[in-house]
Amino acid sequence: MTARPAIADDQRRARLVRRHRLGVGAHATSVTELADSLVGFHATTPSTVYLSAWARIAGFTPEAMDDALYRERTLVKQLAMRRTLFVFTRPTLGDAIGAVGPRVAASERTNMVRDLRRSPGFDDPDVWIDTARAAVRDDLADGGLRTSTQLRERLPDLDGYVVNGVGTKWEARAPMGPRVLNMMSAAGEIVRGPNTARRRERSERVEWSSQWHVSRPAWSSMSRWLGEELPAETIEDGHRAMVRRWLRSFGPGTETDIVWWLGSTKRAVRAALAGLDVVEVDLDDGNIGYVLADDVPDDRPDANPTDDVEPRAFLLPELDPTTMGWKQRDFYLGPHREHVFDSNGNGGQTAWWDGRIVGGWRQSKEDGRIEVHPLEKLPRAATRALAEEAERLAQWLGDVRPSPGYPAPFMRR
Repeated sequence: MTARPAIADDQRRARLVRRHRLGVGAHATSVTELADSLVGFHATTPSTVYLSAWARIAGFTPEAMDDALYRERTLVKQLAMRRTLFVFTRPTLGDAIGAVGPRVAASERTNMVRDLRRSPGFDDPDVWIDTARAAVRDDLADGGLRTSTQLRERLPDLDGYVVNGVGTKWEARAPMGPRVLNMMSAAGEIVRGPNTARRRERSERVEWSSQWHVSRPAWSSMSRWLGEELPAETIEDGHRAMVRRWLRSFGPGTETDIVWWLGSTKRAVRAALAGLDVVEVDLDDGNIGYVLADDVPDDRPDANPTDDVEPRAFLLPELDPTTMGWKQRDFYLGPHREHVFDSNGNGGQTAWWDGRIVGGWRQSKEDGRIEVHPLEKLPRAATRALAEEAERLAQWLGDVRPSPGYPAPFMRR
């Protein structure tokens, strides 16, 4: 029986640095190139998309991301894996919707039906959802751009509320309209368009200008926003495509990693792996990982000179795709899980050295200074390099003070 190839933790970290465009000479040249390198940007916190790009593109400006998202529309925001908001290129968008869109949309609907049944005034929750959905679809068919508030004002069928905490001091009404929009977004029917956090009037037209660390999207019909219909894709084909993309960017990884990242099932992931040309590899933690067949390291001496990468410091935002790329993270996280990840598995702002998380960072609200918080004793070179990155980030942010949505535990302490 032939022994499985092995990929050690230091090799995995070297791959991480190179493939996620974080190493010396590995930076991306455009936001679309970078999105494909990472499969997609995490976008739950608005600032993450921009700070993830800043860390990986020399001379990056928020305008470059805005152009791709709202003018060229080569990048699209989409509710996808794990009911998380991502930014994808158009080809990846179709694969993601095909793979997990039906599952996420069904989950959103199930949760809405449950809450509607608990609230008075909704005789048939399924009919209410279908009516609200049809109203949104018809209203956006003209290609218009409308915020959630505008849609609820225009569409009485969408302007429903449930009452949470009935009979308690926390009793409050919660609008259902935004949840209908999320369900439709997951299914690929509608899409988050321009950020309306700020608008400028220029000549006789309105030009959208993002306050990039705040998100107040206007909604559009997906087909009208893209200028074309999304290609129909089966769940099975979507899974194979997304697993292939993940392995190319994040491999090697375990079945557990892929199931978690996709927010899917073991059965679906195993079927996708069976339909791809993959190779099992041994990992340092004793688990079996997977890589694409053309991505197996050559075990001949000196056959992989690029496995060695120069140690480098970098600062990544909360929920960065690299931080959130694996479920089994010890090879780059080490003993710092309780300081970096909250109880729900959300990773905060991280400081890295030599392909590992070695600390975190935060921004002073008073003067904008970036404070690095080491979680272990660091060599002088690392301390100096992280300080330089902190100064570079502070200068880039200027007067902007993004508010963390998922602060790391070390920040609260």
